[in-house]
Amino acid sequence: MRSKSDLRTQFGALCYRIRKDKPEVLLITSRGSGRWIIPKGWPMLGKTPGECALTEAWEEAGVQGKASEQCLGLFSYTKIDETRENLPCVGLVFPVKVKALAKTYPEAGQRRRKWLRPKKAATLVSEPELSVILRHFDPAHLQRK
Repeated sequence: MRSKSDLRTQFGALCYRIRKDKPEVLLITSRGSGRWIIPKGWPMLGKTPGECALTEAWEEAGVQGKASEQCLGLFSYTKIDETRENLPCVGLVFPVKVKALAKTYPEAGQRRRKWLRPKKAATLVSEPELSVILRHFDPAHLQRK
């Protein structure tokens, strides 16, 4: 039996685009507190981590794009679930190259979304490890397939 103190894993999407030859990343607000975060969610049966991250990016931010299976790093945080329990989580971050943002998507109207330069985005998130991942993000260093 699992305990409420067990560590949970979520897959996060670092959504990015190139504007004027420089990367921009997409942050969204959490539904509860309105903090700036990246889209993330639970593992899904039959999907790779990158595919899960892309699914979450679609549901939470309307992202249409292509995910990579290259993990950029991980960060720890506490998720408050529906029962108001604190769940210790680790988020594995996967890059998602954004081709378009949809106007209508499952969580439209529940969150805000904002494009920022990575260093600026790093100052807005609460999780120190996620801040480091954002600050050092450079799509030129991603593995090419």
